Amino acid sequence: MSREREITSLTNDTIKAVRALHMKKAREETGTFLAEGLKFIGEALDLGQTPRQLLVGKDARPHPLLERARSQTLAAGGEIIVVTREILEKVSRKDNPQTVLAVFEQRFTPLDEIEPARAPCWVALEQVRDPGNLGTIIRTADAAGCGGVVLIDDCVDPFSVEAVRATMGSIFAVSVSRATRAEFLAWRASWPGSVVGTRLDAAHDYRAAPYRRPTLILMGNEQAGLTDELAAACDLTVKIPMRGRADSLNLAIATGVMVYAATEGI
Repeated sequence: MSREREITSLTNDTIKAVRALHMKKAREETGTFLAEGLKFIGEALDLGQTPRQLLVGKDARPHPLLERARSQTLAAGGEIIVVTREILEKVSRKDNPQTVLAVFEQRFTPLDEIEPARAPCWVALEQVRDPGNLGTIIRTADAAGCGGVVLIDDCVDPFSVEAVRATMGSIFAVSVSRATRAEFLAWRASWPGSVVGTRLDAAHDYRAAPYRRPTLILMGNEQAGLTDELAAACDLTVKIPMRGRADSLNLAIATGVMVYAATEGI
């Protein structure tokens, strides 16, 4: 039996459930998230993830990737829903929405399944609050060939619509893990390489620090930086020099600097 249908009403229960994925409560209850556009969906398909639901606009132009998404969604037991532009606008909360949206299953990697030797660099983030920063860091970690990102304590949801958009599809490529501070510290004790944090009061310049692979880059909250407890868990802390009037870098930019220092060597 075909699992393709058309919906034109904004009050339809299925559409309301998809729209609700903008809210953390709905994402947690369903274990799903919303992704927008063929690029994102293509990344997911390449990495073996198929949509639970594929929303296709009535005016979506034929495209080989769209046909692939349709066939693989149905083959995996998912559902195709043909919708109006008005529904796409309401679901995406954008005046110029993508013509294809999809609902995917969230995937988190347990700490004990992480294999440090699989990549030269990994990233851990403490209490990151900005979804754009988190999404950009996940995208940067992907670009630099990092093994994954570990979220410590009360971090923003990596599967929020804003964070997913900022990953530009890398949410499907990068391992994401969650941990309390206590869980992270216990796990960090067996880390085989160096754990490097950033602090304004650090003695080492990031370019001169001895990075031992696999390197775990530990970054703190946007406003407060690393807490003293996690800074103490680092093998060394480093600083990125500020030469102008600005006294700090955006978190995503600073993480990118650190990741490439660790992966490329200086």
